[in-house]
Amino acid sequence: MTEETPGFEEKPDVPSGATPDDAEPKAAAPSEEAAAAPAGDTDPTVGLTAQLDQVRTALGERTADLQRLQAEYQNYRRRVERDRVTVKEIAVANLLSELLPVLDDVGRAREHGELVGGFKSVAESMETIVAKLGLQQFGKEGEPFDPTIHEALMHSYAPDVTETTCVAILQPGYRIGERTIRPARVAVAEPQPGATPAAAKEEKTDDEESGGTEEV
Repeated sequence: MTEETPGFEEKPDVPSGATPDDAEPKAAAPSEEAAAAPAGDTDPTVGLTAQLDQVRTALGERTADLQRLQAEYQNYRRRVERDRVTVKEIAVANLLSELLPVLDDVGRAREHGELVGGFKSVAESMETIVAKLGLQQFGKEGEPFDPTIHEALMHSYAPDVTETTCVAILQPGYRIGERTIRPARVAVAEPQPGATPAAAKEEKTDDEESGGTEEV
């Protein structure tokens, strides 16, 4: 049995030609990432600022979407209300159009003095109801002829008019608000061709009289 000599430590084998330093382990060199890392901690406010900008951008987009939806809703409400009013006006106009012949009969009966007794009461009640629904009668003798609301059924010439004039109302017109249900059917008269209007005659006469009294 071989005895170990105290005081001697067993060393690893060193290859021939190698220096003693090669036998010792070398400490690992620090990595480039570790060397490039900043010594101090990163400023936390930079990340918070970026997050705040993102939140502000998202909030602006959502606000714009909400405003657009509100505008579309308001336009929808106005369109629905306008359509509702239009439909109501059309329905009322269609109903009253069916009653116009009856109103014409009532008018003719009143002109001939036949609107008496119970018939008079019923006629007046009906006229009150249609007036509440907005029905208005128009058309008067002597008013200028307007082709948008008048329908000329008869034509003549007259020396005492200065423009095309309604000289007789053959059938009154009716309207609801600005909507004309039926034009007034009228007889019109135009100035006599080549005739001097009455107003011009009067003006000429006045000029002659004033000229005759003028002193020389």
